[in-house]
Amino acid sequence: MRGVNKQFIYDFIKSRSLAVISTVNEKAMPEAALIGIAVTPKLEIIFDTANISRKHPNLLQNPAVALVIGWDNDITLQYEGTATQLPDHDDQYKQLYFDTIKGARERSQTLHGIVYFKISPHWIRYCNYNPPVMIKELMF
Repeated sequence: MRGVNKQFIYDFIKSRSLAVISTVNEKAMPEAALIGIAVTPKLEIIFDTANISRKHPNLLQNPAVALVIGWDNDITLQYEGTATQLPDHDDQYKQLYFDTIKGARERSQTLHGIVYFKISPHWIRYCNYNPPVMIKELMF
């Protein structure tokens, strides 16, 4: 399990631009969606959504989320954390997102109701099922 540390996880996430996020609606039912992602060195995930999406009210009501990042070649990362909607003036996280996700800046200027979230990790599991199998968990 050597070599799987925060830097390794950061590099893994940074090399991907998509994740599947799971939120919970007001009836306690799970809902999943594909999202574009950016990552900070603290392993925070940044993403955007429309305020008319299903996930937006879910996140405001219950900020606990789960993500799956990477699914090619039997290598994946599970990520659980807490989502926080970013203030409109939080340019640091938005700039990172714009630099990472193609077309994000243009979308923010042409579509109404785009909001940004930051997810802080609580638990991450990296799994590589190729021999030799490697599974490593990180707690925050």
